Amino acid sequence: MFKNKIILLTGGTGSFGKSVIPRFLDNEASEIRIFSRDEKKQDDLRKKYNSKKLKFYIGDVRDYRSVLNSVRGCHFIFHAAALKQVPSCEFHPMEAVKTNILGTENVLEAAIDCAVNRVIVLSTDKAVYPINAMGISKAMMEKIALQKSRLTSKTIINITRYGNVMATRGSVIPLFIEQILDKKPITITDPNMTRFMMSLDDAVDLVLYAFKNGRTGEIYVQKSPATDIKTLAYVLKNLLNAPNHPINIIGTRHGEKLFEVLLSREEKVRAKDLKKYYCISPDQRDLNYEKFIDAGEKKISDSIEYNSHNANHLNFNNLQNLLKKQDFIKNIIRGK
Repeated sequence: MFKNKIILLTGGTGSFGKSVIPRFLDNEASEIRIFSRDEKKQDDLRKKYNSKKLKFYIGDVRDYRSVLNSVRGCHFIFHAAALKQVPSCEFHPMEAVKTNILGTENVLEAAIDCAVNRVIVLSTDKAVYPINAMGISKAMMEKIALQKSRLTSKTIINITRYGNVMATRGSVIPLFIEQILDKKPITITDPNMTRFMMSLDDAVDLVLYAFKNGRTGEIYVQKSPATDIKTLAYVLKNLLNAPNHPINIIGTRHGEKLFEVLLSREEKVRAKDLKKYYCISPDQRDLNYEKFIDAGEKKISDSIEYNSHNANHLNFNNLQNLLKKQDFIKNIIRGK
């Protein structure tokens, strides 16, 4: 599906970009464009792969002209550029607006103007019932993507949404590992917090599934197992041979959720169950949605959201087996 095509990865030096690049290099794409602000990470990727397929673009999604220069001539865009840290977005909300909302507007406008075939926009569970600036900015990002999808028939726009991705920037797992290795107490905000457990490979599979199967305006969500933070901490202690490592309960941070929600009640009503994934059909209402004012929809009242509290939970052994399969855990156990 990528044969002789040009692919653009915004935020291509991030966790998702670094995971998907090897897969794209193995296919018959003619060119893979990496768009990001970080020249050091771009140089590292250039040296690592030494591939003529990779083309590097320094720029910021906040700047429409630099986005447009990278979009011209490309067929597919995977939009992963974002501010993802909850605390930094909470203290600097306008920065989240500029990158996550206005930056997405720039990418989609450029895609439509240049008649790009398909755009996949990467979102997060925090966009559902958002309580912090990062989640609010991502929720608005999704609304913009859905609005743009209604305006064009030439460019297909899809959204993928997932929860905690193990070992990525903002994930608690690297923090716990660092604390164990540095012989500092593990800091847990609330041991009863639950999070979905999703690998980077799972995230890439979800995005590629949406790319292959999505109709414009659809949102794709992977069904992922979940665990509570206390179990996660004890599994990591066991894997790193530090069973007696201390744990400090520090209390919930500002803007932090008790559990992740991947599907709201309203979305669950119109979501298609695809066994491994959920597909949320686009909301086709316009300003004349009288039936939702006068009559309502009883199915929504009866619906239950899909969250990390009511998802399938991993016990100690299952979570340990899952983590042992991850390359970053293997490397740490080997001492690399």
